[in-house]
Amino acid sequence: MPKFYWLRFPEQSRYTGNLNARHKWGGLPGVRCPECGATWAGSATAYPSADLSSLPQREAYAEPRPEPFDEFVRLRELVRPLVPPGAQLLPGAELGPLVGTATGTFSPLFFYFATMPLMHREALELLQAEGVRGLRGFPTELRFRQKKHPELLELEILPHGRLHPDCTPERPPPCPRCGHDYFTRPDDPILEAASLPAHTDLFRLTDFETMLIGTECFVEAVRHLELEDVDCRELLLR
Repeated sequence: MPKFYWLRFPEQSRYTGNLNARHKWGGLPGVRCPECGATWAGSATAYPSADLSSLPQREAYAEPRPEPFDEFVRLRELVRPLVPPGAQLLPGAELGPLVGTATGTFSPLFFYFATMPLMHREALELLQAEGVRGLRGFPTELRFRQKKHPELLELEILPHGRLHPDCTPERPPPCPRCGHDYFTRPDDPILEAASLPAHTDLFRLTDFETMLIGTECFVEAVRHLELEDVDCRELLLR
């Protein structure tokens, strides 16, 4: 049986990196749902490959705000051709390259901000050479105070797979219109084996996008290359 790991920035690290940054084009607005009554923006996924420069309505994505459901759908469908096929595009999904300032030191795999996972270019190339699949890194527009700093790429990590219902609380079914389905992350996550992808070694979960998941291939490559700084916790499958 394949193994899957929850990837996190370790609680103790010698790295001091910090970001004051956002994505260039903003992102999808939040949504006000007329059916369930929720106002929410739950995405933790960014699409740094998205280029809205030729979209006349690009200013509509600049400021975060809630919109009525029909307007949210209209804005979501305008950008769908600009993101990878199968992108989940939840309310709040961010678009474009990362822009801002970076201070401190950054590990080769910098997963401190799950919404903005970064990797040194050299680390990305080494992992790809080891046969790790599905890694897509995009240039950032980060400004550093120090002259000597690594070239940081932002990973575009798409959502695939789900938590198994046995580890999540009992709750009403998701809203059939907007999909709202709030629950807290379980202390002991279990992955739904049948939902896990077979084509990529790094992904987010569709129902908990802040959880980054790596396959055994990814984790073995990271350990073999002695890349810092990521905590790898094997998860149960069911």
